[in-house]
Amino acid sequence: MQNLLGFALPTLFLSALSSSAFATTGYFMHGYGVKAQGTAGASIAAFNDALTIANNPSGLAWLDSRVDIGATIFNPKRSAEIEGNLAGANGQYSCNGREYFVLPEFAVNKKVNDTVALGLAIYGNGGMNTSYKKNPYAAFGNTGEAGVDLAQIFISPSVAWRYSENQSIGIATNILYQRFEAKGISGFAPFSIDGQKLSNNGKDSATGIGVKVGWSAKLNDVVTVGANYSSKIKSDKFDQYRGLFSQAGGFDVPESYGVGTAFQLTPALTVLTDIERINYSDVDSVGNPFSLASVMAGNGFGSEKGQGFGWKDINVYKIGAAYQVNPQVTIRAGYSHNDQPIPQDQTFLNILAPGVIQDHLSVGATWNIDRTQELSVAYTYGLKETVKGSQSIPLNFGGGEANLEMDQHILGISYGLKF
Repeated sequence: MQNLLGFALPTLFLSALSSSAFATTGYFMHGYGVKAQGTAGASIAAFNDALTIANNPSGLAWLDSRVDIGATIFNPKRSAEIEGNLAGANGQYSCNGREYFVLPEFAVNKKVNDTVALGLAIYGNGGMNTSYKKNPYAAFGNTGEAGVDLAQIFISPSVAWRYSENQSIGIATNILYQRFEAKGISGFAPFSIDGQKLSNNGKDSATGIGVKVGWSAKLNDVVTVGANYSSKIKSDKFDQYRGLFSQAGGFDVPESYGVGTAFQLTPALTVLTDIERINYSDVDSVGNPFSLASVMAGNGFGSEKGQGFGWKDINVYKIGAAYQVNPQVTIRAGYSHNDQPIPQDQTFLNILAPGVIQDHLSVGATWNIDRTQELSVAYTYGLKETVKGSQSIPLNFGGGEANLEMDQHILGISYGLKF
């Protein structure tokens, strides 16, 4: 059975990856694990289940042995508008060719002794999907449906050590597997170093490896604090899209880090706060701004200093609360806000990746079936956000503005078993 799970679980998740993409905090998840989703992702100092590996791996040292498995359904609504364009591109464009996405999650924690725990988590780190049946770039020589499909998954073995009565550290190896596809933008081939590897080349995959480290401390009976750091992951290149992404197909995972607190205000009520940072600009394919002047200077799509989506680094602020109604039921709620990653002058290319959501409202609950089993559920609404373009479409393409809009419904459910 152990051998079967060791083979079947990664296979299941990688299969799901081919049809799962989503976006909340930029293109990262707003919360890892269904319980964390219930508090809008606030979880760096809250150790609720084995998915704490994704939030703060040091938390494993404070948990009993357990296994958690669940799934999250995403229903993103994304669209774009082009106005004031002299090339004939004006119009409303819906990119909801696919409306629902399902992503599973799995994690296990095994206490070796009173101070050491080993764990494994498999979960989606982030992604983005757009599918325009009506191509918003048709006026610029592009044909067919347009869009992108990016999905990232982490397989994370981990270890945690409680090195004193009140403090622990943890480390997880983040093994990255990601897939990408772009279509409907072949007309931009004259601006690429390899027009044959720009669009419509099917799904391509890449891998990489990085680390996540965490620390936590119970300062007293009321206050717990935590911190995490995820390294930048240098990924293999997307060879089939070496003419799109800078550095001949490079698409790394940006570093991120954060701190969190948990306040046990009463025996039943805990209030959580997190502050996180995601450094999107460190990844050239994401952070380099799109500039036609730069293209003309020799920095075409796919080049060493090639064109990107112009995303900025963002801070993410989260606050949540968990209240134990009775020994069987705990309820949760939370709110998060993040900076806008997409500048107003970068909306034209981001028609392909309108990850503009900034605010999330979440609710959730856990039902303890018995002493060893539990069910958790969480619902999150990513509030509708619009970014109006400002000098976003180059005059060579007829000028005007590209406006982006997105909101999202997220529903997660999970099962936990203590052993």
